[in-house]
Amino acid sequence: MLKILTADDHAVVRAGVRQILSESKDMRGVVEAETGAEAVRQAALGHFDVILLDVSLPDKNGLEVLKMLRQQNPDQAVLMLSMHPEEQYAIRALKAGARGYLTKESAPAELVSAVRKVSKGGRYISLAMAEKLAFYLDQDQQLMPHQLLSDREYQVMLMIAGGKTVSEIADELGLSVKTISTNRVRAMQKMAMRHNAEFTYYAVKEGLVS
Repeated sequence: MLKILTADDHAVVRAGVRQILSESKDMRGVVEAETGAEAVRQAALGHFDVILLDVSLPDKNGLEVLKMLRQQNPDQAVLMLSMHPEEQYAIRALKAGARGYLTKESAPAELVSAVRKVSKGGRYISLAMAEKLAFYLDQDQQLMPHQLLSDREYQVMLMIAGGKTVSEIADELGLSVKTISTNRVRAMQKMAMRHNAEFTYYAVKEGLVS
């Protein structure tokens, strides 16, 4: 019987996940966490076969939480379950130690299958993502500009590319405008860019945003 922890700041999503998993006889309970800090605390208190983790949490970036969970327990199975397309975060999540990446648009049966697979030590990614990952691994070691960014810088870059202002990003992530501005400047310096429009052009060209 599998014990699951789901970390997501949306109560409706957590309820939906709990309902889907509770219909499977081999899932014995789903514990919920609304923030990254709560997820780390819950994971420290008890063993979970799988932790379902969103990328966007109100207090911390999901990738930061993933690293904290892995430091706490290197063998912890974490499956990223996010609204963000695979192209945006899947490779980063897998490199950070996630066992798989699934979008919230996936069918309920796919979620159950993914949970079972990663609980047994396997990895779960879509066929399309497997092809992208193979292409990524076949490339030489020269990193693309966006791969030079920290997780937070990358998140800010994507949100700016998606049309959000610094103030809007600060509100959404619960961070100060100064922090977001600093990450924006660092991202621009690392990517040798000067304007927000360059973020947008690059992200669209590389398929990071639609």
